[in-house]
Amino acid sequence: MATDTTTPVHEPLGEPRLSTRDKLVLFVLCAAQFMVALDFSVLNVALPTLGADLGMSQSGLQWAVTAFALPSGGFLLLFGRIGDLYGRRRLFLTGLVLFGAASLLATFAWDPASFLTGRALQGLGAAAIVPTGMSLLTTTFPEGPARDRALGISGTLLSLGFTVGMVAGGVLTDAFGWRSTMALLTLFAVLVLPLAPTLLPESRTPDRPRLDVPGAITVTAGLLSLIYALSTAADHGFARTDVVVTLIAGVLLLAAFVSIESRTPQPLVSLPMLRRRTVAWGNLGGLVTFSMMSTVVFVLTLYLQEILHLSSFETGLVFGVQGILSAVAGVCAPKVIGRVGARRTLVASLTGQAVLTGALLTLNTHTWSVWVATAAVSLASMCHLGAIISYGLTVTSGVPDEEQGLATGLVTSTQQVGITVGIPLLGVLATTSGDLMAGVHTVVGIDAAILLGAAVLVAVGLRSRRAGSGAVEAEPFSAR
Repeated sequence: MATDTTTPVHEPLGEPRLSTRDKLVLFVLCAAQFMVALDFSVLNVALPTLGADLGMSQSGLQWAVTAFALPSGGFLLLFGRIGDLYGRRRLFLTGLVLFGAASLLATFAWDPASFLTGRALQGLGAAAIVPTGMSLLTTTFPEGPARDRALGISGTLLSLGFTVGMVAGGVLTDAFGWRSTMALLTLFAVLVLPLAPTLLPESRTPDRPRLDVPGAITVTAGLLSLIYALSTAADHGFARTDVVVTLIAGVLLLAAFVSIESRTPQPLVSLPMLRRRTVAWGNLGGLVTFSMMSTVVFVLTLYLQEILHLSSFETGLVFGVQGILSAVAGVCAPKVIGRVGARRTLVASLTGQAVLTGALLTLNTHTWSVWVATAAVSLASMCHLGAIISYGLTVTSGVPDEEQGLATGLVTSTQQVGITVGIPLLGVLATTSGDLMAGVHTVVGIDAAILLGAAVLVAVGLRSRRAGSGAVEAEPFSAR
């Protein structure tokens, strides 16, 4: 079997001790991931101000989000594979440069077209940064305590970045205007870029198989269509013609992609990899935890502002508590995984997220409910963070280094689709309900039931006959 060109860190027995260089490598990779996570949410609060400044219509504001989501989700698998073949560090650095330049363009945008161009290029840069950054992390830190710790820190910053973005977006917009949110992203890129070339080792598959062009075209077009349909449906519902057409096109294109991959000698995604227990069931757990938590955050924001009439700042404080407890969970989760294994942690985390989401059924119109909401969503986020870290470990466990880009591309695609799919599928039940309180209860009830069902499926699908430090069964499904 071919070996990866990355030199792994030395991993002593017991608690992992990282050298100064290892810590700097981890800082660069996690800072880039945090920057991208920040971009998912930092602009949300600023949209009304942005629209008024640039002359964007209310319906056009959705493109401020969609223009980023389309390329960031659509090109993940393709860029993950390109990084495998031609150099992960090279593509990571290219993504950083593109992201920084695009953020600068968005900061100084003079009209809607220039701003949306900047957002789309940000998304393209993110699509290069996320899978290659994850691959560099998993090939630099070998399976065991070192990788558990590295993925724990990365997962914590991913969750924290989304939460910090929600709070920082409101503070920056109020103090300096919406352009400061894009300037913040530019600053992150400027800080990370000088460190990356000297610290990150190059990493690629030693042999150079041909790129699966038909597979790349169909999966990228399919993901673009699916993300567009779901993003647009979140604001306009599923009745629009373009939503229906792109949703059907996305499904057909992804079906064509599976057919192509089953016949090509050098596929973009190895179907035997998708039949691995770890990859299949781990990604299911990841898809559910991301989609259900994004839905809860969405409906809880509506509840706090529309029913309890909290201000944007007060709402931000609620999610600030959520972010703090997520950070605590990020420190604890790798230790838990080291003791009980990634499979049990994933199942327990999904179950805990389900129970705590179900606790939101007790919310009502009384002001004291804000304390229930804060406690429930914060504790649910701790379970959510445990699920993020354990599903990332589950999917990459037992995967050869030369295929880590494929595995982490699937991880990040699951993340992006999960964040995108929850709100249009469930959140719309709250926004279209004549009684918002009843709509919130309906959404959180369904949300909790889906999480519980996923926990059962993952528990059964990942039944393991052997356990280790963060290890789960890596054997493929039977072909029968």
